[in-house]
Amino acid sequence: MVARTDSEASFILVGEDPNTAGTEAHLPNRESFAHDWSSAGTGGRIYLHGRHVVDGYGRVCSLRGVNLSGNCKTPVNHDHDSFPANHAEVTFVGRPFPLEEAPDHFARLRRWGLTFVRFLVTWEAVEHAGPGQYDMEYLDYVRRLLSLMPQYGIVAFVAVHQDVWSRYTGGSGAPAWTLEAVGFDLHGLEEPGAAWLKGIKGGGHTEEERGLWPCGYQKLAAATMATCFWAGDMFAPKLRVQSRDGSEVSIQQFLQESFLSMWELVARTVGDLEAVIGFEMMNEPHRGYIELQSMHAFDYNTDLHLGHVPTAFQSFMLGAGHPTAVGYWTRSFPLPTRMTSQRVINTAGQKAWQEDGPTGGKCLWEIHGVWGWDQKKNEGVVLRENYFKRDPNTGREIDWYTDFYFPFVQKWAARVRKVTGEDKIVFTEPIPNEFCPTSWTSERRPSNMVFAPHWYDLNTLFNKAFGNFTVNVQGLSRGMFPMKAFYWGQKGARENFALQIRNLVEAGYRALGETPVVIGECGIPMDMNKGEAFETDRWDWQMKMMDAMITGLEKSLVGFTLWNYNPDNDDHRGDDWNGENFSWFSQKRALPTSWLDYSQTSPTLDNGGRILRAVVRPYPAKTAGIPLRFEYEINTGEFTFEWVVPEIATESALATDARRVARASANDPPRAGHPPLKTNKTEIFVPSQLAHGRKVVVQGLASEDRYVYDEAHQTLTILTHKNEPGTVHRIKVSVSPLPKPAFVVNDFWSDWGFHVFSAGVFVGSFIIFLLLPYFL
Repeated sequence: MVARTDSEASFILVGEDPNTAGTEAHLPNRESFAHDWSSAGTGGRIYLHGRHVVDGYGRVCSLRGVNLSGNCKTPVNHDHDSFPANHAEVTFVGRPFPLEEAPDHFARLRRWGLTFVRFLVTWEAVEHAGPGQYDMEYLDYVRRLLSLMPQYGIVAFVAVHQDVWSRYTGGSGAPAWTLEAVGFDLHGLEEPGAAWLKGIKGGGHTEEERGLWPCGYQKLAAATMATCFWAGDMFAPKLRVQSRDGSEVSIQQFLQESFLSMWELVARTVGDLEAVIGFEMMNEPHRGYIELQSMHAFDYNTDLHLGHVPTAFQSFMLGAGHPTAVGYWTRSFPLPTRMTSQRVINTAGQKAWQEDGPTGGKCLWEIHGVWGWDQKKNEGVVLRENYFKRDPNTGREIDWYTDFYFPFVQKWAARVRKVTGEDKIVFTEPIPNEFCPTSWTSERRPSNMVFAPHWYDLNTLFNKAFGNFTVNVQGLSRGMFPMKAFYWGQKGARENFALQIRNLVEAGYRALGETPVVIGECGIPMDMNKGEAFETDRWDWQMKMMDAMITGLEKSLVGFTLWNYNPDNDDHRGDDWNGENFSWFSQKRALPTSWLDYSQTSPTLDNGGRILRAVVRPYPAKTAGIPLRFEYEINTGEFTFEWVVPEIATESALATDARRVARASANDPPRAGHPPLKTNKTEIFVPSQLAHGRKVVVQGLASEDRYVYDEAHQTLTILTHKNEPGTVHRIKVSVSPLPKPAFVVNDFWSDWGFHVFSAGVFVGSFIIFLLLPYFL
């Protein structure tokens, strides 16, 4: 059935269907839309059930959105030239954008169907002036900004963001005073290689600086801070500091209590808001030196090595002011990097430790007897090679997840829920590039938890290049046969990314059982291929890569928040942090506010967006049943969607579901025991960008089923008549006329098949020529 006339098509009540007569009280608000996550659009709330997010009508919700925003890592008054001076006077008020600009951005996200936000704050933004000195102006700004979201159907989870511990160790996150509490000299970290700060000071754009910032995780400053935060009581018991109440406490207690108090204030400030559905404790946690296998080697599964990267032992000596020869790492293949040279660094003998700090200018790890300096031989000596592998007091082998991370997540969740209530969702993630640990058993995790790992194509991220040849780095790092890890063409990229994402998702289901998975970060570098798109304004490769990535996400039926929507992005500075350039929106390219129309059908909101055709896609936002398959083809605008009406929880159905749980398949979820459906209305986001001027056609429905497309709300409503438990619905949605193809979905055989065939003919002919005399 085609859509009704414009005047009739604004909404169809389920109550009009004789199969559901009298259920009007359970229907979404007439002014709601598919991607509206406010109480008006969800029957009052969204909550977790099994692996799904469910709304008040029992529908399964597919959440898509953005990280808001990469610019929240740095203050509005960041000074590249004077950094790290004046760290107590910074302000983040206005990050990610001023309040008066919020309608522009929220209306834009609503038009693009990206109404699920990972809202970033940093510890530094809240508590930069000193321990217990909170920036209430910033918190008031955050509250006012988040309060505006429900008007646009937007919800958010608030994430405290960090990379490499802090801006003052080359990343983002913790305030400067945390480093001073451990004894570091903020102005003495670069020379001894304790941190790489050029990317914060405004660098990171040159070829020799590209991609260096992740190497900071294993450098002295960030690794020491993470170790003290997670396990200072075990590994740094001699470091005692004064707490806010004047008592002397361990460095772990000081850092963790400060962090939790900050979090409690954030939660109390915004936890009552309709838009805030949950919280994420910490972005991309890192174990520091904990579980370090050798003082002389690296963990190649989680740590990157580019430029001068000292081993742990070398970093200790350098930080103590001893010039030391350090290896220099360059890009290579098939291994990502290899050491190509050595050079003595810190020839000036700069110390990373404050002379008047709590360590008295000595290395914290030298104080704890991990290493020492042999005065006779004038060289450093490792004294406790296995120091970070075992409890120094008992000798018990330790595990970062079970001994430190899991208990702290529980402690944090309890602290936050004390001021917000038990209904708030908590989002958690593992160390980057690791699968969900199987040790995360139910008693070790908080209730109402979503597993929110990150996924990036590491090969593209590392090389900032994307083309027809893609590599499954995830598989190679886990022992995959190399020839199976190489893919060709757009079809190959889709298959490659889909496999990696499915592996990540299903590892979460295997470890956690039926727990929702949301990909908290995924994105592509806009400056790939040496930034040629900035010169040509052709974004073909970016379009292809984004399509391949989101196709993989769609095949695994998981929600996600793209990295990132950054209004401050521009072609020259990118996201203005460590040379990154991931935002596919730039305010510099957008129209001024006075020219904008905030309606969902307004193309004025699209200015400033790049590769929107790959980003803004149809998706089943609210399904009256359990999604089984969704696939979208960007070139035709066509998608297929399959879902099943939940089954009754009979003994047989539950036994079958138990087998499904054991298989942990992304596309074969349990079907019984689902919350009761209060509507047969499935709402699919179909963007006006795709549908405008075209006819939306739905195939596969039964004769008594109905559908209507409301372009004003970008919502395709499907009303199914037959809804007995176990009923499977399959639809194919297309538009007419077809859009112009975005690109060719090529593969090895389409590109090289003729050449392979020709070569085969030539070889075959040559063999026949050689053998012919024997038959004559």
